[in-house]
Amino acid sequence: MNRSDTADEAEHRTPVLIVGGSLVGLSMSLFLGRLGVPHTLVERHAGTSIHPRGRGNNVRTMELFRTAGVERRIVEAASVLADNHGILQTPTLVGDAGEWLFREIDPGGGLGRFSPAAWCLCSQNDLEPVLLNSARELGGDLRYGTEMMSFDQDPDGVTALVKSRETGEHTTVRADYLVAADGPRSPVRERLGIGQNGPGDLFHNVSVTFTSRDLAEVVGERRFIVCYLTTPGADGALLPVDNRERWVFHAPWHPEHGETLEEFTDERCAAHIRRAVGVPGLDVTITGRAAWHAAERVAERYADGRVFLAGDSAHEMSPTGAFGSNTGIQDAHNLAWKLAAVLGGWAGPGLLGSYDAERRPVAEATSARASSRSVEHSHPGYTPAAGAAGPAGRRGGILNVALGYRYPGGAVLGTDPAAPVVPDTLALGGEPGSRAPHLWLDRAGTRISTLDLYERSPVLLSSEGGVWQAAGAEVAAELSVPLEAYRVGDGSGADLRPLDGADWARAHGVGAGGAVLVRPDGFVAWRSEDAPPDPAAALREALATVLALD
Repeated sequence: MNRSDTADEAEHRTPVLIVGGSLVGLSMSLFLGRLGVPHTLVERHAGTSIHPRGRGNNVRTMELFRTAGVERRIVEAASVLADNHGILQTPTLVGDAGEWLFREIDPGGGLGRFSPAAWCLCSQNDLEPVLLNSARELGGDLRYGTEMMSFDQDPDGVTALVKSRETGEHTTVRADYLVAADGPRSPVRERLGIGQNGPGDLFHNVSVTFTSRDLAEVVGERRFIVCYLTTPGADGALLPVDNRERWVFHAPWHPEHGETLEEFTDERCAAHIRRAVGVPGLDVTITGRAAWHAAERVAERYADGRVFLAGDSAHEMSPTGAFGSNTGIQDAHNLAWKLAAVLGGWAGPGLLGSYDAERRPVAEATSARASSRSVEHSHPGYTPAAGAAGPAGRRGGILNVALGYRYPGGAVLGTDPAAPVVPDTLALGGEPGSRAPHLWLDRAGTRISTLDLYERSPVLLSSEGGVWQAAGAEVAAELSVPLEAYRVGDGSGADLRPLDGADWARAHGVGAGGAVLVRPDGFVAWRSEDAPPDPAAALREALATVLALD
C-alpha cells in the first residue's frame, strides 16, 4: 500500500544531485562515476526510454564513451543497425527514384586520421540501459520513479525535496551542486527564471512506431539511416529499427493550423505510411505514437549559483544531424571533470564558471547548423522563414561541427576570442581550445590513442630528454594538482612512443622543446611552442589560471 504524501521525510546527503535520467543525465552519472564522484540521480519516469529515437551518436560522443569504458557495450547494443549508412531522399520507395544525400558517413575511412572512434547508430532505448547499468556498476545512486518537488540553494549548497512516485515518501536531499538534465520544458530552468534565445519552434512531427513484414522487401538493399519520403500530402521520414519488421515514421503535424494529436488515428497513420512508401496494400500495424517538437532555443545562461543546466534544458535543436543529444552528452562531460576537480580540491570554484563560457557558444553555433541542415535535407514539416539558413549554413561538413568545435574562451589560454566556434574546415592541430589531436602510441607494449590518456587529470606532454618532466613534478606538488606528465619519443627515456611514423610535436604545433597541457576532457588548455627560461614558472601560471587556483 502506498504511503501518503505526508509521510515522514528522510534525509540524504550527496555531492551532486542530477535531475533527469535520460541520455544526458545518465551520461553525467557515468562520467562522475568514472571520476569517483558520489552522486544521486532522480528521474520521475519508472525506467529508461522505450521509444527508438535519438540514435545518431557522433564520433566525439563515441570518443567520450570510449574513454569511459562503454564503447564496446554500445557498439554491441547497436549491432542490428551496424550496416545502415547514408540518407536517402525519394518520392516513394517503389523503383529507383530519388537521390542519396550521402551514402557513407565516412567514405574511404578518412575519419581514422582524426579519431580512434567511429559514428554509431544506437537508438535511445538501446543506449540508455547500457549507460544505466554502467553507471550503477560505478556506484551511482540512480532513483527512477522519483520526482524532484522543489529546491532552494544557498552559498554552501542546494537543498531539494524529492518524492517517490511509488510510495509517496519524501526525501530531503542536500547536495553541493545540482545538475538539471530535465528536458526542454525544464522545471529547474523555469524555477531559476532563466530565459531562452533563438527562433523558437521550427516544426512539429508525430513519431509513429509500427511493424511491417513486407516493408523490408520494398526497401531491399538500401540500408539507410533515414529516408525522407517527399510525395506531397504523404511526406515523412522513415527510419529502420531492425531492418526487418520494426520501423519508425515521422509524420508532419501542424498544431499551428489547429490540427490535434488525436487526429492521428491508427487508420490515418497507416494510410499515410502506405502513401509515402508507395505501396497501397502494405501491411502496417501501428504500435505507438509520440508527438515531438523541433525548436531552436538556447538558455541565456547555463548556471545559477550552484545549479547547472545540461542537455535539452540548456538547448533545443532541430533533430537533423542528431546534434542535440550529442551536444548534451558533451555538456555533461565538460561539466563532470570540473565538478570533480572542484570537489576534489585541486581546482577553485571559479573553474565552474567556464562551463557556461565554453558550452553555450557551442550550442548556439551547433543549433544554427542543425537548422540549416534541416533546410538542406528538406526535413518533412519544416518550412523555414525566407532567407533562413542560407548559403552560410553550408560551410564545411558535419565533421567540423561534431569534432572540430572549439572554445575561444573559458578554461583555456592562448586562444583567439574572435575565432569561430565551429570552423569552416576540420583542423585539429593542438591549438588551445580545440580537442587534442589523435595519434596512435605505444605505452609499455600496448597500442593506445593519445585520447586514451585524458580523463581523470590534466596531462602534460613533452619530448623525452627535455625540461618539462621535472617542471611538471615540481608544479604538481606545489599546487596539489594530480598532473600526469609523459615524455614522448623513440628513445629509452620515453614513456610513450609514437606509432606509424607520427611526429607528436608537429601534430601538436610545438617544437622539440615545447609542451602541451591537455585537460581531462581532452581539450588543449595551453601550449608552449618551446622551452621558456623558467618552464616551472610558465607551467605554474598556466595551470593555476586554467584551474582557477588563487
